Amino acid sequence: MTDTRDLTRRDFLKTASAATLAALVAGVPNALLAATEPKITPTADAVIVLWMAGGMAHTETFDPKRYAAFRPGMRASEVLSTFPAIPTAASSIQFSQGLEKIAGVMDRGTLIRSYRAGDLGVILHSRHQYQWHTGYAPPQTVAAPHIGAVIAKTLGPKNAAVPAFINIGQRFDLGEGEELKAFTTAGFLGSEFGPFDLPFPDQAVGAVRPPAGMTPSRFENRTKFYNRLVQNSPIIRHGSDYQKESLIRSLDNSHRLLTSPASKAFDLTLEPKESYDKYNTGRFGQGCLLARRLVESGARYVEVTTEYIPFVNWDTHDNGNTRMADLKRQIDGPVAQLILDLEQRGMLDRTLIVLASEFSRDMLTEGRPDLKVPDQVTVPETLTEMKHYGMHRHFTDAGSVLLFGGGVKKGFVYGKTADERPCKIVENPVVIEDLHATIYRALGISPRLAYVIEKRPFYVTRDGLGKPVREILVQG
Repeated sequence: MTDTRDLTRRDFLKTASAATLAALVAGVPNALLAATEPKITPTADAVIVLWMAGGMAHTETFDPKRYAAFRPGMRASEVLSTFPAIPTAASSIQFSQGLEKIAGVMDRGTLIRSYRAGDLGVILHSRHQYQWHTGYAPPQTVAAPHIGAVIAKTLGPKNAAVPAFINIGQRFDLGEGEELKAFTTAGFLGSEFGPFDLPFPDQAVGAVRPPAGMTPSRFENRTKFYNRLVQNSPIIRHGSDYQKESLIRSLDNSHRLLTSPASKAFDLTLEPKESYDKYNTGRFGQGCLLARRLVESGARYVEVTTEYIPFVNWDTHDNGNTRMADLKRQIDGPVAQLILDLEQRGMLDRTLIVLASEFSRDMLTEGRPDLKVPDQVTVPETLTEMKHYGMHRHFTDAGSVLLFGGGVKKGFVYGKTADERPCKIVENPVVIEDLHATIYRALGISPRLAYVIEKRPFYVTRDGLGKPVREILVQG
């Protein structure tokens, strides 16, 4: 049996690619649910995931610890938080400086301070992101579907003209793009449930318009040609009928969107300038605005990412304090405005917003205190330059997750981490299958729902063992 802890990035890529190809020959994924499962009343109709790609340090954002201002010659062990704490609209909760606007809406949501990332050996961002988004540690013997695809398949579209699963802000042609592709897919569920990818929010409208100069009749002919190509392509000649039909349905869905009034939701130039300016802190802020417009138009699952590129954005191995100040500026206003806008439109109660990251960071610990893995960055014992301040290793023993709307409690905090290093979980750990079960519970989906593939069940939470964190849900 292969020890997955010894997999290299190249091994992971090869295995994931093979699993993706295997989806083409997979049979029909039939739903399977024990007859004894009680019916779950949903509290949400849609999900927006705000993905802090690269590893968001909990002690620098939503779980501040003792603050130590930079001074040349200070020891790395002195540094827990490089930003002071600030109050929030929930009297019992503090955030880190730079998140004042999200702090101002914390009375509308729940903060989980005890998310524990998986123990996957030597830490690779793409492997942890794979686990977060599918609920399973790679590699898998089948092409595991993204949580957005599971939701799209299980619940179907809210609006037949709008893709049920939309992915905003991530490019796949740089960095670890191929590894990210391995889980940003519907896997064995079929192409029609896969993501509609929009790497640049301000250019999203171009994805729902025929190419410039193409007449409607020529576009219709091209669509028919693509359908014939799929049916007769030697590349998928040996694919299952289900997968071929799913691919054709995905093309039909795309064509339906291009000719639908719903396509206007993708055009950010139609947003009033005053509203647009509140979101426009860059691509992520524009993505939050696009997510709001898409959910208003009937999208079921939308993910907006700060984009994962090695050593960029939240992958703060050096200059952490300086870089995080800018990252907070990019997310603070748009996230708060998204919550306020949905609330003003009467949609927040039925839209679950989840802000999360693959793991956290710490100056001294790589992995977990009791299960360390090889260091990937050298942190000097004595900090002599500002670039050393906030230099972080990967920390998997604690992390923060924010949730708003969709049936979660308001102004509530769940879980606790230690006040001193190592700032690990000391109360109520939450693992990925339980977080997924909580999201599914809000949508009325059982964590024991399984799709049968290759004559065996593939559960929507790992082995069907996910348990909703009922303490954070209004209905429990």
